[in-house]
Amino acid sequence: MSTLLTVRDLRAYYIISKNIAVRAVDGVNLDIMMDEVLGVVGESGCGKTTLANTIIMNIRPPLHIIGGDVVIEGRNITRMRREELREKVWGRLISIIPQSALNSLPPVKRIGDFMFDVMRYRLGVKDKRKALELARQRLEDVKLPPETLGMYPHELSGGMKQRVVIAIATLLEPRLLIADEPTSALDVSTQKVILRILLELKRRRILRSILFITHDIAILRQIADRIAVMYAGKVIEVGSMEEILDNPLHPYTKALINSVITPEPEIRRRGLSYIPGRPPSLIRPPPGCRFHPRCSYAMRICQQREPPLCEVKEGHWVACHLYLEESNRG
Repeated sequence: MSTLLTVRDLRAYYIISKNIAVRAVDGVNLDIMMDEVLGVVGESGCGKTTLANTIIMNIRPPLHIIGGDVVIEGRNITRMRREELREKVWGRLISIIPQSALNSLPPVKRIGDFMFDVMRYRLGVKDKRKALELARQRLEDVKLPPETLGMYPHELSGGMKQRVVIAIATLLEPRLLIADEPTSALDVSTQKVILRILLELKRRRILRSILFITHDIAILRQIADRIAVMYAGKVIEVGSMEEILDNPLHPYTKALINSVITPEPEIRRRGLSYIPGRPPSLIRPPPGCRFHPRCSYAMRICQQREPPLCEVKEGHWVACHLYLEESNRG
């Protein structure tokens, strides 16, 4: 399987003042493969949405890229100007379903008019009839009737609004779709509809890969091929969906899974637990492993040295001193 997008040592901080910076994305390394769904999961405030915005280069002050690279199909987009991103990247190579997407549709415009505006801005399409034909086709792809084009957002249910946003995000058949919490405001049955639509769009190659961001690790069992776990601005574990959910290595991943209600009988028998303490400040994160103040396995080295993300078995990466020879000797 070939690599679609590579993230290396990506650092994106919110610069609040000369001496204050929120290290929302702090040295992230990540690969997204062609034709896969990569799930990114973690507690609220761990940097997932900032990672999504940084990957697509939606950078607005006070957010700044401090360092690192984002490369998609050989193009380093961190070096591109905004005009170049608009012409060559946004909507074509990478598209995004933003967090709070249900509120992203302008309330005073009909759906068809807004979709035409998007195509005119992104594609330079001036023929409204052709634009609406494409819009009608994409709405059909997300299981919405053509009459939707003449409706206002307030006339749509939450699930219909989400499908309109998916249709807009996939108008240009992007290589990578970033879906930031696309099911969090929906009921369970509507969530399943959205997941099926995303997988169907991928199967038909209207889009090729999906970066699916969520705080609900259980939902990834329904859609993800691989999972990356984020904590305090860092990716701390990456592996296949089965490995992460059935054989987690990092203590945080284990605690995250055990704190979520799931239908699996073995987890119900084991019972629920909670993660003690609270996530650290990203202005002054703790030294060493950022999870060590909350970790029951913490050793002295955990307070002193940050563990690198290492491959401990084929395809399964973890940043934890429990799996490093140096810490075992200490």
